[in-house]
Amino acid sequence: MDSSVVWTPRQDFIQGTRLHQWMHTLGESDYEHFLDRSTQDAPWFATSLEQALGIVWDTPYHTALNEAGGIKHPRWYEGGRLNIIRSTLERWAADPVQAQKNALIWESENGQCLEVSYGELARRVNDVAQGLSELGVVSGDRVAIYMPMLIETVVAVLAVVKLGAIFTPAFSGYGAEALATRIEACGAKLLITADGFLRRGKVVAMKEEADKAADLSPSLEKVIVVRRLGREIPWHPSRDLDFATLLACDGSQCPTAVVDSQSPMMIIYTSGTTGKPKGAVHTHGGFPLKAALDVGLCMDVGQNDRLFWITDMGWLTGPVVVFGSLINGACAVLYEGSPDYPQADRVWQLGARHQATHIGVSPTLVRSLMQHGDAIAQGHDLSVLRTFTSTGEPWNREPWLWLFDTVGAGRYPIINYAGGTEIGGGILTNVLIKPISPVTFNTRMPGMAAEVCDNQGQPVRQTLGELVLTKPWIGMTHSFWQEPERYEQSYFDRFPNTWVHGDWAIIDGEGFWTITGRSDDTLNVAGKRIGPAEMESILVSHAQVLEAGAIGVPDEIKGETPVCFVVLHPGTVPDAALDAELLDLIGRKLGKAMRPKQLHYVSELPKTRNGKVMRRVIRAAYLGQDAGDLTSMDNTDALVVISNCRLLAA
Repeated sequence: MDSSVVWTPRQDFIQGTRLHQWMHTLGESDYEHFLDRSTQDAPWFATSLEQALGIVWDTPYHTALNEAGGIKHPRWYEGGRLNIIRSTLERWAADPVQAQKNALIWESENGQCLEVSYGELARRVNDVAQGLSELGVVSGDRVAIYMPMLIETVVAVLAVVKLGAIFTPAFSGYGAEALATRIEACGAKLLITADGFLRRGKVVAMKEEADKAADLSPSLEKVIVVRRLGREIPWHPSRDLDFATLLACDGSQCPTAVVDSQSPMMIIYTSGTTGKPKGAVHTHGGFPLKAALDVGLCMDVGQNDRLFWITDMGWLTGPVVVFGSLINGACAVLYEGSPDYPQADRVWQLGARHQATHIGVSPTLVRSLMQHGDAIAQGHDLSVLRTFTSTGEPWNREPWLWLFDTVGAGRYPIINYAGGTEIGGGILTNVLIKPISPVTFNTRMPGMAAEVCDNQGQPVRQTLGELVLTKPWIGMTHSFWQEPERYEQSYFDRFPNTWVHGDWAIIDGEGFWTITGRSDDTLNVAGKRIGPAEMESILVSHAQVLEAGAIGVPDEIKGETPVCFVVLHPGTVPDAALDAELLDLIGRKLGKAMRPKQLHYVSELPKTRNGKVMRRVIRAAYLGQDAGDLTSMDNTDALVVISNCRLLAA
């Protein structure tokens, strides 16, 4: 595994980072010592973190960490009472200078732009909170948010939290059944949605899907609609309410509910391999602090910086961007539509136009942009940019280097960031005070007791193993909503008192971490385990290959053998010579035993709506098995092609 360093921070750069400055205030000069102390002395770290972030407490906590419940059920900031809105918004709105600074910038796909200051955002949140209160929303109630990335989306989320209620974000591309499943699972009282939004120049109708979901959800009392497009929509007078009605309320005297630090503020659902989605419960004294740590102190987003990340509120990155930016006094840049429409360089246009200091992308997005050539990376003023950030899936080396060298001209470090919905943020990252190499992570995150373990649960180095966490962390899910046994079974059944995350990872001899894919995706060929991303990276390194997906299928001799699915660059025609080149390439890089049994050329790979390749779905379709939960899948037509590949191979 090549972890050659391509970016090394200068000493003056290191000293200017928030992480270095925070360590200095704590009397820590060595990062590795600080990192170890962050997990070995968790109460010290928890206290240091909330103080560094300036968290506002109505009642101070008396115990930073109560470990009586073990790793499964820690209690952070016990005895503390707060509402995270005080730290996220109210303290900034009360500052005469910061109140005038931008909290949010929004751009629509058709070019409309809006800027909202901290003071204006606070006014809108108060007014909507008052309106929700008049509808009967009280502390502990659940409110589902089914919205594109709009200013109103953030207002709705923060208004719900202000009342001590719990928001449940759902991906804006979900159909009615997927949405209804999440509404009913948490017993949501209200649904906040939009009439629609723009995606690749077309109207995505949301209200109609929301109506279908509402008809399937007896717990719903009201559907509140943002008139984003002003289009004609079906209207149910007894159930529907215009969002503008809430904005028209006077919330100047609307009280902020004070709750316990352990009180839930968000239930966010994650799709499993099988069965119904899991509702990760995140608390006022947990997730927001983790988001602020990850975004502010690790990604170096400071006051009045601008974080632009292509995401959706229904995926964890959406709430991470909102709370991570606002708690740190920064500005979140929101975008409604497709990042490569109407021009392929739209994402760089957005970054330049809004003077983003940090731009968040995914490997899938970068791979899709590469096919348009290097020219789309030219001619954009990214002079205020400091870093790229990336999450969602493992990288291949070639697109990583394209982003670093071609788009960034080698100037901007790429912060790889990996964690999960239940984690509340990241496990691994690149911090800006250490050298960075392609694809890898240069550290576990502060506060995260991460390890790579073998099948017996013993730590290993330079060997592929399970990514685990051996101690609790700030931001971890409190449990699954009304499913405590499922929560414990999902993560703690494998090794004693150890969270098994479900990713394969490796730590090389230089201390760089690599995630190779989900452990249930891993290929085991004749006793040799290999992450599918490693094989896919080799295929993608070929000039004619755009994307690849690798799975393992049963084999009488090897136990399991690889089968690969290849998406070629436009205009490339597959033939026997290309087959031989690709098979030989894998054989040379990984050994003859790892040569795929077959290659299949497809026009697209099955992906989630945020661009992750769904290998379990590829495998299920290819083997004619039940693929399980498909609610997060974007392109179901791809399954037909995969199934046909199986028939052709038979």
